[in-house]
Amino acid sequence: MAPEKNCDLLLQNGCVLPMDGDRLLIPNGYVAVKGAEIVRVGSLEAESAPAARRTIDARGGLIMPGLINCHTHAAMTCLRGLADDLPLDRWLNDHIFPAEARLDADKVYWGALLACAEMIQSGTTCFCDMYLFEESVAEAARDAGMRAVVGEVLYDFPSPNYGDIADGFAYTREMIARWQGDALVSVAVEPHSAYLCSPDLLQEAFELAASCQVPMVIHLAETRSEIERIRAKSGRTPVGLMADLQVLGANVVACHCVVLSEEDIAQLQHFDVKVAHNPESNMKLASGIAPVPALLSAGICVGLGTDGCASNNDLDMLLEMGSAARLHKAGCLDPTVLDAQATLRMATIDAARVLGLEGRTGSLTPGKYADIIVVDTAQPHLAPMYHPFSHLVYAARGSDVTTSVIHGRVVMQDRAIETIDVATAARTVAAIARELR
Repeated sequence: MAPEKNCDLLLQNGCVLPMDGDRLLIPNGYVAVKGAEIVRVGSLEAESAPAARRTIDARGGLIMPGLINCHTHAAMTCLRGLADDLPLDRWLNDHIFPAEARLDADKVYWGALLACAEMIQSGTTCFCDMYLFEESVAEAARDAGMRAVVGEVLYDFPSPNYGDIADGFAYTREMIARWQGDALVSVAVEPHSAYLCSPDLLQEAFELAASCQVPMVIHLAETRSEIERIRAKSGRTPVGLMADLQVLGANVVACHCVVLSEEDIAQLQHFDVKVAHNPESNMKLASGIAPVPALLSAGICVGLGTDGCASNNDLDMLLEMGSAARLHKAGCLDPTVLDAQATLRMATIDAARVLGLEGRTGSLTPGKYADIIVVDTAQPHLAPMYHPFSHLVYAARGSDVTTSVIHGRVVMQDRAIETIDVATAARTVAAIARELR
């Protein structure tokens, strides 16, 4: 008599990286999934794995939590490479904003769907997005089977989507209500920045996020020119201004945080603000090096993000980890800064904390949602493997990811995405790009 199949999915025959407490590695391990949740994580050397309706053989690779992209603009796939090698102000005002004025909901949907394909194929199972026509991003994430935190960008000037800011807040409120309780998609309140949002806008956004118990996501202290601009108007740094306005809190996700004073860091720590670090975008736009080691020393929770692929130019979180670790070692002239394990935490469990999702994802913990990837280590650039954490950060790349499971659903196996027609998405975005050009 065949054993009862008491779980739906089993990933086995790999080295498991739980990213959960003190368990660093399970050399010959398995992860069992029932429905959308992880039900068991164990060692095949100590016990037999439960029988399952579907089994995925990791073939000696790494079984680990899916990566979490804490800050991106997914539909910017439509603008990838449009305006490279420019400073942020010129890049944004002379090229990106004019191109975005010609976007619509359909273009954003296809751009976001292509981004989901790129993220799934490089190991990302959850992303936090800020953009226009964000309802379309939510729909793309749902259709791709990806976990996402989405929010319509809010600013003082009229939006190509909602027009005046009053309608922007109405759009955000409707999104929060529409997606409440969804298994994959949740909504954040997302004012663009302190330099494109009035104090009244920032305060209304903070109050809305607090009342709805959702994150507030904002670009903050990204460049020196931003600091100078805010200081000239208010006499404060952007962080100091937000502290004065009482719009800092534990639900605030501050993206970039490149140019910070010691007082700024103390304020972020005091209010338990979370930080989304985007090293490759900051390097490419020459914004500077965020003081991540100082943030971590202050006990501030930091997660990793790619930013949009118009300023990166990819959405590969494995490459982002390598850039982050190397950048801060060079910046501090200290090879021990931001070690591989700490960097991987910034892309998994710490990233989940940044987005308020640590109870649902970010580690392979029974009771959490099954957001899992498999990394193929039978590659020349990954042999031999002394330390899996080091290889993931310093040698692995997105193309090494073979399998992606999100919310218990296999969305990719053997590099084949099961939820997206990638060729159609790529052709559609190429046609959009020709129109925007």
